Amino acid sequence: MSEDGQPNSGGSGYHKAAGGLDALISGVRHTLKERNTMRSVRTLLRVNQPDGFDCPGCAWPEPKDASRLEFCENGIKAVTFEATSKRVGPEFFARHTVSFLNEQTDHFLEAQGRLTHPMRYSAATDHYEPVTWEDAFALIGDKLRALDHPDQAVFYTSGRTSNEAAFLYQLFARLYGTNNMPDCSNMCHESSGVALGESIGVGKGTVTLEDFDHADAIFILGQNPGTNHPRMLAELQKAGRRGAKVVTFNPLREAGLVAFSHPKSAREMLLSGGTPISTHYYPVLIGGDLAALTGIAKHLLEAEQGAPGTILDDAFIREHTSGFEAFAAHVRGAAWEVIEAQSGLSREQLQEAAEVYAHADRAIFCWAMGLTQHKHAAATIQMIVNLLLMRGQFGKPGAGACPVRGHSNVQGDRTVGITEKPRPEFLRSLGEVFGFEPPTGHGLDTIGAIHAMARGQAKVFIGMGGNFAAASPDTDYTIAALRHCELTIHVSTKLNRSHVVPGREALILPCLGRTERDVQATGPQRVTVEDSMSMVHASMGRNPPASEHLRSEPSIIAGIAKATLNGDVSNVDFDHLVADYARIREKIAQTLPDLFHDYNRRIDQPGGFYLGNSARSLEWKTANQTACFTCHDIPDLMLPPGQLRLMTIRSHDQFNTTVYDVHDRYRGVYGERRIIFMNPADLADRGLQDGDRVDITSHFQDGVGRVVKGFRAIAYDIPRGCAAGYFPEMNPLVTSNQWADKSRTPLSKFIPATVRWSADETT
Repeated sequence: MSEDGQPNSGGSGYHKAAGGLDALISGVRHTLKERNTMRSVRTLLRVNQPDGFDCPGCAWPEPKDASRLEFCENGIKAVTFEATSKRVGPEFFARHTVSFLNEQTDHFLEAQGRLTHPMRYSAATDHYEPVTWEDAFALIGDKLRALDHPDQAVFYTSGRTSNEAAFLYQLFARLYGTNNMPDCSNMCHESSGVALGESIGVGKGTVTLEDFDHADAIFILGQNPGTNHPRMLAELQKAGRRGAKVVTFNPLREAGLVAFSHPKSAREMLLSGGTPISTHYYPVLIGGDLAALTGIAKHLLEAEQGAPGTILDDAFIREHTSGFEAFAAHVRGAAWEVIEAQSGLSREQLQEAAEVYAHADRAIFCWAMGLTQHKHAAATIQMIVNLLLMRGQFGKPGAGACPVRGHSNVQGDRTVGITEKPRPEFLRSLGEVFGFEPPTGHGLDTIGAIHAMARGQAKVFIGMGGNFAAASPDTDYTIAALRHCELTIHVSTKLNRSHVVPGREALILPCLGRTERDVQATGPQRVTVEDSMSMVHASMGRNPPASEHLRSEPSIIAGIAKATLNGDVSNVDFDHLVADYARIREKIAQTLPDLFHDYNRRIDQPGGFYLGNSARSLEWKTANQTACFTCHDIPDLMLPPGQLRLMTIRSHDQFNTTVYDVHDRYRGVYGERRIIFMNPADLADRGLQDGDRVDITSHFQDGVGRVVKGFRAIAYDIPRGCAAGYFPEMNPLVTSNQWADKSRTPLSKFIPATVRWSADETT
């Protein structure tokens, strides 16, 4: 249905600038829907403020001089969704069986409100029933101590977890004896970390927010900031107004990358159509970015040959890099006809993009999961690095690599030790600070954890936030794996899919949200987070907790640790650490002194503090102590006749697996999530019309038949042979048996799929 209640199959797109009055109206509507308007308004005034809390949404940084309105439309949704007056307590679970709840949509589950009590699943009644915190901790401790080996437990982490909670969590897991610490990075930017680490010696982006004020060109690949990082649009708008070029490669034409109207400006909203964002927009084929980037590099080499010394930064290449000659020979050998066929773009388009880059003294390359969730993701990101190295785009303002992370502290969690592949020097330091011998073997990542649970090799699953069942690939297989566990534990603020697919025993442990007061033995506490550009800053909620029974994540971790370890492994005093989070930060500083020295003092600085970046300082911590050019063949991605390249995307009323509403304003879709966007010619080729119901089958090499049924096909502006649909609804089509080279990231952005008319039009 449309917003005015009229039927609407969608697909008309959005014919206004992103943001603007519609964003304000949407924010107000979501605030009213959560039934706590004045509290939500007061809460919003403290988002991203020095004395307030960090937005629980995306990891885009806030400027150091943040105004009183430093939030976006989707930030409003995240904050009001958490500050809702709706509650999910024992009465709710008494009314509804878990089987009933499992039949409901993801939107229904999370829309019920905040969890209020710890709950234990009863298989006999198929209900969750209240349990005391003490009994919950005792159950977990008993189960963990009874396992044959610590590696039979899995400790998953969501990117919403604070630095303090994440550090305490990994400490507990390693004291227990395992490195089984999969996290949401495994499913999103793992490819970025691996690729950057190999090429420039650090797995993080090299730019700061201030660099966007100095860039002459900003390249955006596989990213939709209008929905996923809306505050980025303000930076792109400023850059465009001062004459910077914004060059976009994206299969779909996204509203936020076309034009933007800042919701803070009444004049802009009422008197103009917004500011154009992309000066160049190239509809690359899904998976074709590596070919496109190769074409840009090839033109740069050809232009340099015609005018030596005018295009490439020879001095930078000589002083800081290795492998250039082999790389240049490799790119020169790439055939233009292959580049065009695999990218879906013409030689002229790629030469045009290359000329923009060639005439930019300072350039930033941004990307997100549109690049990271492909088999050749690491190679694609390393080709971005190659382009930056060719023109010396490191170590100066306005230039560098910018992977744009998703959840608010996904980067910080990894910094403080959440990883299944810990660095030996980190483990040595951790062991010295806490007086124990951490396990050294690599643990399970997300893919490995799913298979280990399915085989019965992992028997206890603990989820520190997140929604593992919905976020992971191969949904049916993942759910079956979770059900196979002896015990599943989820630390959460709201009900989600993972709670209603319990193991043989299951616990829901409700925690405080980012907006709420966290009071421990020494008084109110602050937590810290690291944004996408390595800035660390404090966050302090002020709202009263949704329930007196909630505990903070650090407190929950301490309770589990005390019930499990019993002093057998270490004399770590978890109660002492949790009584004052400054003590946790002191331990982080002792373990990681190069990054976090004077931690407690530095978070009092306006805007927090910058962790630094070795590549930004032209220090290359690679195997050969140089920035490395790398060679990558263009993959042949041509599919058999009839198959489409299907990718998963978010709707505008969604953040990760959290679905705020069933609309997608920027793509003209209302009241529908089970949809597939297709080129009109691809619909016609299959005898389909806009609005028809279809069944979708994926075709990975593992031979497993994966089908979703009754989706609505929508004609859309997307290249022929390509298609897109929302996750988590499309996740059942994604295999858990194939993954990105080097990073083991699921292939959610390249699903070989066939589409046929659905016989059941009532689905």
